[in-house]
Amino acid sequence: MLKKRIIPLLLLMNDRLVKTVNFEKFKDVGNPISTAKIFNDSDADELILLNINRDKRASSTLIPVLKKISEECFVPIAAGGGIYSIENATDIIKSGADKVVLNSICYDDYNFIKSLANKFGRQAVVASIDVRKIDKKFCLFSNCGTILNKIPLEEHIQNLIKNDVGEIMINSIDCEGTMQGPDHDLIKQVSNSCNVPLIYSGGIGNYDHIKDIFQMANISAVACGSLFNFTDSNPIRTKSYLKSYNINLRLF
Repeated sequence: MLKKRIIPLLLLMNDRLVKTVNFEKFKDVGNPISTAKIFNDSDADELILLNINRDKRASSTLIPVLKKISEECFVPIAAGGGIYSIENATDIIKSGADKVVLNSICYDDYNFIKSLANKFGRQAVVASIDVRKIDKKFCLFSNCGTILNKIPLEEHIQNLIKNDVGEIMINSIDCEGTMQGPDHDLIKQVSNSCNVPLIYSGGIGNYDHIKDIFQMANISAVACGSLFNFTDSNPIRTKSYLKSYNINLRLF
């Protein structure tokens, strides 16, 4: 059985680490390089680094920070935001990332996922899905939550899997940054329609939120932003708490 992972989520805008609420209300929360080093030293299983700059969507803006983080950190790094070509993805991998994170391009060209999987191995390809509930239906958004895509959630997931995606990250826009708890309905729906590893992100405000996710569904990892930025929590403390509930984790 694969061990569950605790993943700090780092959102970048203009070379600074930011936090958002519902993909809006940007708040500067520090230096991404020093923050990543703290997570590395506190037993994070992985780091996810995303460029969410609305004006500078080019993946090249990630590279200087990514290179510095990879020099300081010795955990796997997944990086994305503005990847639209094989060359973009290659530059991200060469700059220190172990995985690339794709979002917007997946809606336009599912075959792009297969091309990356053939080049780097499917384990290196993560598809990120940003979800918001509208009229009791889960709707998918791209371009940092600004463009609505008409394809149903389950169909999009199956298209990703058919094209050899290695992992899927589900982000609840409604819960993101609120720290009020995850979207349980979204988690159940996604886990029932997916047979590749799943990362969930959105609304995590305490350790019980993470425990409940791992106990209720087949989720491989939980990505946390606000929990680690606005409380004294860190991956070591998170794992110590979850250990008492027999969650199958990689322990320090």
